Amino acid sequence: MSTLYTDHDKHAWQSTFAIVEAYNAAMKDLVRRRFADFNGSWQAFVAGPAYDSITKEDIAKIEAQLLANGYRFEPSAMSSAAERPEAYRDSGLQLENFSFEHPAAPTAAPDAEGRELRGVGDNVVSRKANLLGIARYVRTSDKVLEYLTHGVPANTIAIVEDSGGTLTAPVLEKFAGVLCAGGTTRSHLAILTREYGIPCLMNARLSGIKDGDRLELEVTARAKTADDYQTGADVSARVFRLPPL
Repeated sequence: MSTLYTDHDKHAWQSTFAIVEAYNAAMKDLVRRRFADFNGSWQAFVAGPAYDSITKEDIAKIEAQLLANGYRFEPSAMSSAAERPEAYRDSGLQLENFSFEHPAAPTAAPDAEGRELRGVGDNVVSRKANLLGIARYVRTSDKVLEYLTHGVPANTIAIVEDSGGTLTAPVLEKFAGVLCAGGTTRSHLAILTREYGIPCLMNARLSGIKDGDRLELEVTARAKTADDYQTGADVSARVFRLPPL
């Protein structure tokens, strides 16, 4: 920790993570209460019952309270931009016929069923059947407000950039599925879609998908794990564009 603060200011140091500060504050408050119950000096408390007075159960209660307050999401939300910064550059306003064009997006001619491969992503949860739906780009607060006012169209597969989940949070549970251009299966948005039971592909590399296209997401693919990211394993779920009905 010596690289983070000097001896002079170490007691005033604050973490950049809210969860660390919340945990430290809760622990300090616990120590204060235990010392208040101790009939003696601070020196005697530190040299004597200080460690024994803080139990495993006390720490478990603090951790449970932090999780209940939502602090578990904060590190994963911050990790998204650090893991894939190019996905968070300003991409401009919503444009007619706009589509994400990722240079690494695999594409292929239609197969026997008429499905065109138009990209891949990291599957959050493996499911029993692929997801069929309609591509809808959700890139601005105006679009979210429109959905809040008029409702989310049926079978919407939202294509988003914000892997923190902040932009789409008000309407997230109404989506049939999500394609996110950033983040990983550990990101905030991935956690939220997992808890809502919404099929989701993170780190999506897409090409040629327009608003209103019919899509099939290969959410039957194996979910990508932390070990897969560490080893560089290719565990890609495919994104198909379907012919119009």
